[in-house]
Amino acid sequence: MKLQAILFPQVAAAAAAPPLGITPNPLTILANRESESPTIFTCAAVDWPPSPVGSPNIPQAPPPELQSMLAQVDPANIEATILKLVSFGTRHTLSIQNSTTRGIGAARDWIASEFRKYADASDGRLTVDVIGYEQPADGNRILFSVRISDVVATLHGTESPERFRMRRGADDDASGVAISLELARIMSQPGYPRPRASIAFVAVAGEEQGLFGAQFLAQTYANATPRANVEGMFTNDIVGASKADDGTMDPYTIRLFGQGLPPLGVEDAVVREHRLTIGGESDTPARNLARLVKEVAENGETGMNVSVVYRLDRYLRGGDHRPFLEAGYPAARFTEPHEDFAHQHQDVRVDAATGKQYGDLAEFCDYKFIARVGRVNGAALYSLAQSPGTPRNVRVNATALSNDSTFYWEPPAGGEEAVGSYEVVWRATPAPFWTHVMDVGLVNQVTVDLSKDNVIFGIRAKSPDGMRGVAVLPFPVA
Repeated sequence: MKLQAILFPQVAAAAAAPPLGITPNPLTILANRESESPTIFTCAAVDWPPSPVGSPNIPQAPPPELQSMLAQVDPANIEATILKLVSFGTRHTLSIQNSTTRGIGAARDWIASEFRKYADASDGRLTVDVIGYEQPADGNRILFSVRISDVVATLHGTESPERFRMRRGADDDASGVAISLELARIMSQPGYPRPRASIAFVAVAGEEQGLFGAQFLAQTYANATPRANVEGMFTNDIVGASKADDGTMDPYTIRLFGQGLPPLGVEDAVVREHRLTIGGESDTPARNLARLVKEVAENGETGMNVSVVYRLDRYLRGGDHRPFLEAGYPAARFTEPHEDFAHQHQDVRVDAATGKQYGDLAEFCDYKFIARVGRVNGAALYSLAQSPGTPRNVRVNATALSNDSTFYWEPPAGGEEAVGSYEVVWRATPAPFWTHVMDVGLVNQVTVDLSKDNVIFGIRAKSPDGMRGVAVLPFPVA
């Protein structure tokens, strides 16, 4: 049975100040200067149209159990993990695999043993698998046939079938692996509630040689029967330092790269044409995933600003989120705010002329910074895993001219048992994040007295305890 609600104008609560934890746009400061630009170039441009309905969209506060989890993230544990991984000498894909002290095999086995230690203490909620395949030589970066192995620790949720949230991991990229291990240790503890969705903590191989481990894992999930429902994937790649090559420090910011248009192999030309027609090129699953991370993970408990960058990755670079995007899964990349390229992909050496130290050395890692990045990951993963999932088949009625907007949708893949209500969110078309929200209850159709021609809308599900999910852009009814 379809339920319907019709919502018409009401006085919205005025926002006296920017939501707590959200960094003000610098243009709001410039607007107060005598040399201000015309108002069409300032933040006032995103305040139109006025919203006669709804209320300001404010960040989601972490519940008590999540606050407890985030408080456990320990920089000392992060440091110990990174130093241990560095001690293996090399973790190169082509390095030795049958040693207990050196090479990628020793690192793989140690990571698996750490995950298993946490699994043994988890009362059965965490399981560990080492999966892989034989990668033949490719005449490029793979010089001979080699085993590619991924270590996957899965914190099983309460939903059936399983719905997944995923994250993977000196700086490149022991820092990411250290975060995976630390979060698995904390979140699998029996004293905490099991999440609704499952969370996979993963260390993959072969990233530098061609994203081989991530490609294998993404295809493993995509080709499963039934196809695994991965509703979000994060890679933490180069999250170990906050100091740039010019000495610039930004220890309280982490970049999050969110792709725009999906690959054509995921979204065909017809769907892309519809997306471009309605101005939805910035409202892809990956980008709306990134928007929610900012809402749930930029707060006093993490101590971090999440700077969302609207592109797949940095120039000339790539990461393990890409194979998941190509498999049709929402994915995004965390990376430190400023990079020192002398500390990445460099032989360890001191330049004789300048005295500059090159190499990806543990001495350049900022362990408190990495711990804060870990808290951002923890807040994002737990919040998403506790949400009901994303509504399906979200549509807007565009069959006739009107100054209101009617939406239709279906429950998330797991059904409506975990849904407390649905929310309509919106923002002005040039605004980067959702600015307004309206709780419409447990319905599957709603009419809002605001024109679809003037704003970008989204529909998201919210659990009975208030944990919001990722918003979905409505496409016109065919």
